[in-house]
Amino acid sequence: MLDLLKIALRNLLRYKRRTLLTASLVSIGVVFVLVFISVSASFKHMMIGQITDSFLGHIQIHRKGYVASIDNLPLTLGLNPKAFAKVEKALNEMPEIEAYSKRIKFGGMFSNFMETTNIRLNGVYPDDEIKTSPLLLSRITQGEKSLQPGDIILPELLAKGMKVKVGDTVVVIATNRDGSVNGKQFLVSGILESATGPGGRDGYIHFEDAQEVLRMETMEISEIAIRLKDFTKLHSVFADLKESLGAELNQQGKPAFELHTWEKLSPFYNIAKMIDLMTFFVKLMLMAIVLISIMNVMVMAVYERIREIGTIAAIGTLPGKIMAMFLVEGLSLGVFGAVVGNVLGVVIIFLLDAAHLTFEFGRQKGLLLSLNMPLQDVFLISTIVITISALASLHPAYKASRMNAIDALRHV
Repeated sequence: MLDLLKIALRNLLRYKRRTLLTASLVSIGVVFVLVFISVSASFKHMMIGQITDSFLGHIQIHRKGYVASIDNLPLTLGLNPKAFAKVEKALNEMPEIEAYSKRIKFGGMFSNFMETTNIRLNGVYPDDEIKTSPLLLSRITQGEKSLQPGDIILPELLAKGMKVKVGDTVVVIATNRDGSVNGKQFLVSGILESATGPGGRDGYIHFEDAQEVLRMETMEISEIAIRLKDFTKLHSVFADLKESLGAELNQQGKPAFELHTWEKLSPFYNIAKMIDLMTFFVKLMLMAIVLISIMNVMVMAVYERIREIGTIAAIGTLPGKIMAMFLVEGLSLGVFGAVVGNVLGVVIIFLLDAAHLTFEFGRQKGLLLSLNMPLQDVFLISTIVITISALASLHPAYKASRMNAIDALRHV
């Protein structure tokens, strides 16, 4: 094997310019793929973090049928204390769950005593909500980064449209599940920056205030948002939680709860899938570049060395040995291109990360790209390049091994 490697390297060095151009093309392809994967993955993870950590959570639990009617924020599809106790018991038994927040979501009328408009509100316990959505505080652009009973945090667009400032007194009027109307005065304690996705423009009040406005005699929870300690375990935890709560049935004999990951609740998931699809096609382009480059070089190598192939075949070199010689040659070219491309790609990614690149997404500005390149991606790209190099060399190598020694020696 060592002799074959020496022969392969010697043959590659015989045509330095062609070898350098081919290896450079493979290396550049590897560099572009690695940089694209790093940037796109960083963007995707950043936006997932912005959405889940700002308001959505990683997993949400509702009463069966709530999500289908979520645009109307139905008050008749809440979790009663008995149902919540069952969910809470299941959540407390799972060490993978870092925090959870119960919410009352409802729509109502908002008035500044001169104008009236619609508003969507979340009634929350502040401490639980901040643990579940740690970026919520960073979205408060004006006022106190806290929420006390009697306070309301308004979405920025609503505050601007109604000309409401921090410290103003406003009124929220809502209809409860029985159809009666009730109102309550609130003090504007903060202005909330909008976030991308459903729920990103909702206001917040204290959980107890929501119960008062809606005249709830017993607790009715619209949803429970869950945050995990390790986001990579999302689907395994979701499956365990679904299995744990799946045995609970309602009066109709159907599951009492419905669980959804953030993927089912946010339209950004479709963008995330498009990013993954683009990454897949970029990898296909790399495979095509390597395949065409290596095959072209190996076909030329076989054509230019026909008499040489005839000579070594005439002195008794077995066809398998000849085939292996060309395979190792193409493989060496692929390995060299992959190694150089990986080194350059990692260096470029490091430099881009050190440059602290930022981007805008919707109304969010100054989001920082944190670039990195997981070893599994480097290994995957290297494996693809080396495998395609071997496959590209296979046909020319086979053709060389099947040449007739006499015909090859006659070739001019």
